[in-house]
Amino acid sequence: MQRKIESEVAHSLAQFPVVGLVGPRQSGKTTLAKHIAKTSAKNSLYLDLEKPSDLAKLDDAELYFGRHADKLIILDEVQRRPDLFPLLRAVVDTGRKKGRFLLLGSAAPDLTRQASESLAGRIVYHELSPFSLGEIKATAANLQRLWLRGGFPLSYLAQQDRDSFRWREAFIQTYLERDIPQLGLRVPAAALRRFWTMIAHSHGQLWNGAKIAAGLGVSNPTVRHYLDILQDTFIVRQLPPYHANTKKRLVKSPRVYVRDSGILHALLHLPGMDDLLGHPIVGGSWEGWVIEQLLAIMPSTWQASFYRTSAGAEIDLVLERANQRIAIEVKHSLDPRPSKGFWLALADLGDVQAYVIYPGKERYPLAPNVEVLPAAQLGLVRALHGGAS
Repeated sequence: MQRKIESEVAHSLAQFPVVGLVGPRQSGKTTLAKHIAKTSAKNSLYLDLEKPSDLAKLDDAELYFGRHADKLIILDEVQRRPDLFPLLRAVVDTGRKKGRFLLLGSAAPDLTRQASESLAGRIVYHELSPFSLGEIKATAANLQRLWLRGGFPLSYLAQQDRDSFRWREAFIQTYLERDIPQLGLRVPAAALRRFWTMIAHSHGQLWNGAKIAAGLGVSNPTVRHYLDILQDTFIVRQLPPYHANTKKRLVKSPRVYVRDSGILHALLHLPGMDDLLGHPIVGGSWEGWVIEQLLAIMPSTWQASFYRTSAGAEIDLVLERANQRIAIEVKHSLDPRPSKGFWLALADLGDVQAYVIYPGKERYPLAPNVEVLPAAQLGLVRALHGGAS
């Protein structure tokens, strides 16, 4: 599978001494890093900092890095050795060579905070998400498969749906029992699983910490801590409300989504497409999946939010960059007529290009500056609005 981000990472290695590649566990960071190293003109070394044998090589890290100064050194799960970051700065500043280190991490805040303190101006980051529409052949069957199973490579590529579902169940268990403790986070696995499941049931809804805290029997700060853990490890997305001054009363709480649709479906025990289509979450699942696909396609320079007022005006996703704005409404229907709230929101926002995304096959205009677009053609949004990052 050709990863969309591969060329961007390779380009950054030619421009910066250190490149950070972050993303959830099992999203393919190690595979991509090894492939980039294999195709690079530079010799490389790979160290997995979860392996005692590789950790032992860094007992005298300065000597080790000096001995391999002509190589690209890949450090996997680098957040496990925060003491390395000051040394990396010193090593980089000694030679200022491009492409010295490729750092892989599964917990963005730890990696970015530690690196920003020591490697400012020396490092650039890329996020590797699970598979997206831009990385698979966008047939109707593949689209449904990606929505049902999610984009984690071993889930998407499984031989059968039941094999994919078992992998996702195992992923959730491993995440709770091994990954979270290894990140130094002391949270009871059972409590975090209950919280995660509650998030799944309220997928795409406004964050209501008080209600969730009451359901779990814990405090508001505790559920906020749980939410931060899931966000920091790329499991959930908090989509902020639109905040520009429209002279309207806007909601202030974010919407919370489980980022990978396959993980969402595993948490809700929906192994097959028939199970999903018969469940009340189907519309919210489709909405969250489309939003994730769009955010994976669009350059990071676009800011994402949702629009909602107390008067009922609402749009699922607003993308904004400089003076450009794109409004996205998501409908899981072959008759994707938006509600009155959508038209009210467009009137509030003013000059904006809008798209209604649906699971059909035909692209057609709905009104001036409003177009119905099949999910399989989401790439057109980037193509039509200046795809350069």
